[in-house]
Amino acid sequence: MKTEDAGHGMEPIGQLLRRLRTASGRTQEGLAADLSARRGYPLEQAAVSRWETHERLPDPVSRTLLAAEFGVPEQELCRAVALARRLRRLEKQTDQENDVNRRGFMAGAGIAVIQPSSLLASGRRIGADVPEQLSQRTARLRRLDDFVGGGDTYRMYVRELEGTTRLADEGVYSEPTGRALRGIIAEQAQLAGWAAYDAGHYSEARSHYMTALAASRAAQDSALEGNSLAFLAYLEWTVGGSAGVKFATAAYEALGRDAAPAVRALLADRLAWQHATSGNSREADYSLKAAEEAIHGVSDAAAPDWVYWVDHDEIAIMTGRCWAELHRPLRAIPALEDALSRYDDTRARDKALYLSWLASAYLDAGEVEHATAITSRVLDLSEGLSSVRPAARAHAMVKRLEPHHALAPVSALLERVKAYRVARVIQSR
Repeated sequence: MKTEDAGHGMEPIGQLLRRLRTASGRTQEGLAADLSARRGYPLEQAAVSRWETHERLPDPVSRTLLAAEFGVPEQELCRAVALARRLRRLEKQTDQENDVNRRGFMAGAGIAVIQPSSLLASGRRIGADVPEQLSQRTARLRRLDDFVGGGDTYRMYVRELEGTTRLADEGVYSEPTGRALRGIIAEQAQLAGWAAYDAGHYSEARSHYMTALAASRAAQDSALEGNSLAFLAYLEWTVGGSAGVKFATAAYEALGRDAAPAVRALLADRLAWQHATSGNSREADYSLKAAEEAIHGVSDAAAPDWVYWVDHDEIAIMTGRCWAELHRPLRAIPALEDALSRYDDTRARDKALYLSWLASAYLDAGEVEHATAITSRVLDLSEGLSSVRPAARAHAMVKRLEPHHALAPVSALLERVKAYRVARVIQSR
């Protein structure tokens, strides 16, 4: 689809900014430097690149700065952003239509992955190979969470869960195949619950996690049962419930002796977090050591796909987060900085979240300016994410920095946040 067809000759924001920047003889680095000077805090070249490629769209504060920098009406930039959003929706609609036309084949995978809906003929017998095909499909869907927020994936995950649940309810299959199908339902319910949680829909998240818990027990899978309980524990912490440690302890204790090292590490990791956020430093330290020992363990047990992301860096991140929560910056900072050095901006949500704990640790260490700079980076990375968590963490850090408003970097950050909020109010009218 041509741009002119959608916008009647208008340019989307990326194309407009690239044209204005090129006409002014500036590189992306040069524009980032000029905008940094104008707003009083750093803007990286990567932010300009994301605007020009539509990976992110300039927020209201950035649009005001860009309008002043290029001497163009701010309304022109607003229209260009609106056009870019419209193009995104059209592209997404086209992608969804292409997904239907692929008839159950995942793009680029080179492997036929069956869709639950293709097996829903009345009385259809479900073969023993179907759960494995559905597992492959679920694995591919799971990896979307590395790059996009729950607001983008939630409906997709729910549709997948509904299809598999209907398949299990209406299909005909052997007992082992039934247990395997219940395991897939547990995994998909965990995915849906996590996406709901990430988008701030906590009641929906709880409902999905309870579905996952029941399905994992029906599947007789103690690892999946433990993971369901660990998700419930994390939700409890978020909503201020009192059962977080109880759920996380039950999760860890649900594991059998044959649990894969990565599974054991993950659930020890989650237990450490519950203890840390409850102020139990000794118990948190013990659980962190258990997670570190487990991640280096060797076992014949194959790790399930749902722990594909659990590695040494994940344990280091959780270690840093726990010590940050316990206000032990000398322990938190090295762990976080080491692991974050291997995170790039494509994982914007997770990087923003983990940086927020690094900022908190630096503030505890008395490094106010550095904590402020990191918080600004969190705000940059949070821009446009369909996840409520980075913004909530950034807000918490801004509140902690307010008593230091007399410092120029803090004052600039507070002005940035204030201007953004005003712009959002105006935009919503």
